[in-house]
Amino acid sequence: MMQFTETLPSQQLHQTTKQPCQNFIPMNPNQTHRTRPWPGFPAPNNKALGTFGDANCMEQLLVRCANAIESNDATLSQQILWVLNNIAPSDGDSNQRLTCGFLRALIARAAKTGTCKMLTAALSNSNITIQTHKFSIIELASFVDLTPWHRFGFTAANAAILEAIEGYSTVHIVDLSLTHCMQIPTLIDAMAGKSDSPPLVKLTIAGATEDVPPMLDLSYDELGVKLVNFARSRNIILEFSVIPSTSSDGFSSLIEHLKIQTLAHEALIINCHMMLHYIPEEVTTPTTPFSFEDSTPRAIFLKQIRSLNPTLVVLVDEDADFTSTNLVCRLRSAFNYLWIPYDIVDTFLPKGSKQRQWYEADICWKIENVIAQEGSHRMERLEPRGRWVQRMRNTGFRGVGFGDDIVGEVKGMLDEHAAGWGLKKEEDDLVLTWKGHNVVFATAWVPANLI
Repeated sequence: MMQFTETLPSQQLHQTTKQPCQNFIPMNPNQTHRTRPWPGFPAPNNKALGTFGDANCMEQLLVRCANAIESNDATLSQQILWVLNNIAPSDGDSNQRLTCGFLRALIARAAKTGTCKMLTAALSNSNITIQTHKFSIIELASFVDLTPWHRFGFTAANAAILEAIEGYSTVHIVDLSLTHCMQIPTLIDAMAGKSDSPPLVKLTIAGATEDVPPMLDLSYDELGVKLVNFARSRNIILEFSVIPSTSSDGFSSLIEHLKIQTLAHEALIINCHMMLHYIPEEVTTPTTPFSFEDSTPRAIFLKQIRSLNPTLVVLVDEDADFTSTNLVCRLRSAFNYLWIPYDIVDTFLPKGSKQRQWYEADICWKIENVIAQEGSHRMERLEPRGRWVQRMRNTGFRGVGFGDDIVGEVKGMLDEHAAGWGLKKEEDDLVLTWKGHNVVFATAWVPANLI
């Protein structure tokens, strides 16, 4: 009921290259250039738009605009935004749509901070509000199955979990997942098919209150009833618990619950799927070396998880760095990572489809959160794989590699999707790639004192 598999045709890859950005090039006075109006902004004094169609140039324009907004230079800001508005339509190619998302985020930032009154006026006159979709379970399951973005982590994690729980009669799974337990039905299916006497499964989730896409249109209690019924249909007893706990305080309520409820004889699995980067953490300046101090929220969370002596910890997340307090650093990092989902969507979803609108609205939400928000409102604080690996080692975990059987399962899953997806191993970890660029990593850990 909640598991969908869609085989997508291979697509011919197109090469994405970045060319040096050219300066503003004056146009021939006799040449006409059709421009789109920008609400509330007069046309800039510069006579021309020039040639700005490549990704590198768009990135440089966004950086210049961000610097102008941060320095409260309204004149320069509006001129660059006028150019961006004309070269980055919301219905253009993947680079244009990506740039449009950043353009909207910069306007939203200016409006929130009040640095440029003219930009605030533009916000009220422009249709830049992000309309994220609330999914039904069936919609979300189908949506997640469209690409390997989530399925990669599901497949690798489930295979590692099945190996770790062998011989246990009770399995306690703590599911910290961005996708609202969409991984669990496939895991239950695998458990049911692996043994004549599957274990009792205790599933605990954090009932987070943050509105982070993708969002679900039913409560976690209702979701729990559906999961329990699904497990029963596979002859597995599932106990479902929701603990009100959020990432903003490092899931402290969940940790306290686990300290009381976790039993010595059961396998404790901590499954972290694209959720830990919502625990607050940031780099103070671009030049400051990153620190893994014991007092940081993420370090505290991992230390508390380690104190529970879990059977296995699986950590899956996006391989990028959005932690800098410097706006331009975040913008560059996000721009050079988030082109990937825009490029991907062109291979399998037609323009105008509802799923494409939902997909790109979620990306725009992420862009706006990275660019327009600060403090506790800025939740998207991705860290690259290398940092998470070092965090886990510093906390007393050691990595366990993914065996050939698991690698084979992941490759089989990738074969169901469009060409362009790839898989590579980095030390003990698996990394999903798109056209050779790192997208998502999967790691598995056990307490370092376990042999």
